[in-house]
Amino acid sequence: MDKFVINGGKKLTGDVKISGAKNAILPIMTAALLAKGKSIFHNVPHLNDIKMMAHVLRVLGARVEYENETLSIDTTYADYYEAPYELVSKMRASIYVLGPLLARCGKARVSFPGGCAIGTRPVDLHLKVMEALGAKIEIEHGYINATCENLKGAKIRFEKVSVGATANAIMAAVLASGITNLYNVAKEPEIGSLIDCLILMGAKIKGKDTSHLKITGVKELQPIETEMMPDRIEAGTFLIAGAITGSRISISNCVPEHIQSLSDRLIQTGCKLNIGKRKVEIIPPSKILPVNIVTYPYPDFPTDLQAQFMALMTLSEGESRIEDTIFPDRLMHVAELNRLDADISLEKHVAVVSGVNSLSGAMVMATDLRASAALVLAGLAAEGETTISRIYHIDRGYDKIEVKLQKLGADIVRIKG
Repeated sequence: MDKFVINGGKKLTGDVKISGAKNAILPIMTAALLAKGKSIFHNVPHLNDIKMMAHVLRVLGARVEYENETLSIDTTYADYYEAPYELVSKMRASIYVLGPLLARCGKARVSFPGGCAIGTRPVDLHLKVMEALGAKIEIEHGYINATCENLKGAKIRFEKVSVGATANAIMAAVLASGITNLYNVAKEPEIGSLIDCLILMGAKIKGKDTSHLKITGVKELQPIETEMMPDRIEAGTFLIAGAITGSRISISNCVPEHIQSLSDRLIQTGCKLNIGKRKVEIIPPSKILPVNIVTYPYPDFPTDLQAQFMALMTLSEGESRIEDTIFPDRLMHVAELNRLDADISLEKHVAVVSGVNSLSGAMVMATDLRASAALVLAGLAAEGETTISRIYHIDRGYDKIEVKLQKLGADIVRIKG
């Protein structure tokens, strides 16, 4: 396995271009199944999760090609309806094929998904949505077997906000007969990006960026060519990199409105931000002030930046409390940060971070995608050498993060396993 070796304490400077958003691209890739023909997507990063989803689509009969951040998906002959365990078990986002397969083929056989080990993430909301739209669901030997003669519009209220279930519901409903009303839906920018793509394909969807979506089913959709939105989580990670290393850096190709909740917290820590139309510059403070955070669905603080912000708080002058209400068990990075001489204790599902004067390099292990990003940030700020193993996690969501950091002046190298 590859690993990162970081010699910390280096000041960063310069500008980093943010890549396309992984969490937007993955459902849009499966949405290509809703039309027959070739769809083309630009600004697509080179990530392991995207490669894995491409494999899933190829198994379903699609032809997928990737070159120079452009992804083409030809679904003309994508008529196979089973997403096998060997692929789905490696990535939770594979559940996104459920809705499109039902809408396209009238049936789907999808293995229960896998992915980061950050606590239980059930798919019951996905299944309830499909049943509400007229599908029959059976669970057999670790597979979801779904069938329907034709999907029909329905009124569906989500028990809790779910990005994944919202995306699946939208993709199933756009080709369902009649009108579907979805209530208490996720309002994340990635959902908005999916809606934009589906409307471009010919779908009829009203209520983007609100908690209520009204979808009028159409008979068919058309392939499209479009550009993917920038990754707000990568943007936030690099802003925190500037804050934790005391460096003035900027990020470009971003949407500042998408990271407003993080920007507000960074300002509370003492940072200053110069915000442009597609660019943000961070000016770090002389001392980092402690800030409490609680994660909630968008537009509140995202769970995918919780670990990175915790790394920043390890160097604050005081005590902060961090709670993740989305994934309460997403705290495995606490032990690894403490190996770098952080002072973090757990009170049930709340991390209590007592700021220290400095972190010290050590050997640590990445436990999931965002935890690995937090360890990279801490390693950049730590004194001495930090070695991070199992970095295949970070390759799932960050396109050549070490190369981007090197261009900013960081001393980080990838050691091939």
